[in-house]
Amino acid sequence: MELRYNPLIGEWIMVSSVREARPWQPSDRCPFDEGNEETGTGWRFLILPNRFPMLSPNAPKVRSVDDFKARRSLGYCMVIVESPKHDLKDLHEIPLDDLALVMKGVRDEMIKLEGSGFVKYIYFFRNKGKEIGVSLTHPHSQMYALPYVPLRIRLELRNMRRHMKRTGKCLLCSILDEEVKLGERVIYTNGDFYIVKPYYSMWPYEVHVIPRRHVQKMTQLTDDELVKLTDALRVTTAMLDNVLGRDMPYIMAFHQGPVKNDDSYHMHVEFYPMLRDANKLKYAAGVEWGLWTFTYDSLPEDKARELKETCRKVTPILNPQGNCT
Repeated sequence: MELRYNPLIGEWIMVSSVREARPWQPSDRCPFDEGNEETGTGWRFLILPNRFPMLSPNAPKVRSVDDFKARRSLGYCMVIVESPKHDLKDLHEIPLDDLALVMKGVRDEMIKLEGSGFVKYIYFFRNKGKEIGVSLTHPHSQMYALPYVPLRIRLELRNMRRHMKRTGKCLLCSILDEEVKLGERVIYTNGDFYIVKPYYSMWPYEVHVIPRRHVQKMTQLTDDELVKLTDALRVTTAMLDNVLGRDMPYIMAFHQGPVKNDDSYHMHVEFYPMLRDANKLKYAAGVEWGLWTFTYDSLPEDKARELKETCRKVTPILNPQGNCT
């Protein structure tokens, strides 16, 4: 278990042979079901240490290899079991109050992790679907507390700093203002959070959940804001699971500022759905992996219209006070 540095892109690679022993969709039992040794009984959600981590607070020392660079993989890998119910389809099937309790628990755990001297960044994410490589189908998400700030966040932070210095305004606030003014790609709002199909989408049904308030990290959200965030996440997954008439595999990625706060950053949640139609995956292939340049086979505006139509169908059930645009 160690971190190895890629000098070509300036990013760390997490290496862990422990992951090879990870169970793959066991058919006889689910370790996250209520009543197991790891879970116990009488809970609404759990935050557990990952049994097959990429990072550990007790990571071993690394040996140097010639001129290559490595460091200890200090950190934490946590699993958030979102419900004792095994067969829930997605987040929107978890009642609002129950899921809001989960989100508050995640926020409080982040506050604890920020107190660890070596933690520089906390990443909260969710994988759904066998197409993503999900090994356990029980509803769950994950959280990594990293000893470095990842490259993707460093790039976002650099561009946000430049925009702030040049204009005196937050970059994502400016983007949200423009999207709201145009209206074409804004799908839903509950006043505090907006669901937007970005002008610069990389994935066919990609959507972002953006707070109206300029806030850097999830630890800064109030209880009321966490409820509104929870509402937006439930609407998002309901849309994605209905827009093509089938379950949508996706990655949910919370992008927030580093532990050492920077006021120029604006947190947001990015959803990367993996289908381009009901029977076809959107593959990240040669151009995407080789150059990090995504190709888009349609227009974001066309997909935004599809998502808006779906939003109008699912929102009255989830939140009659929400506004599909």
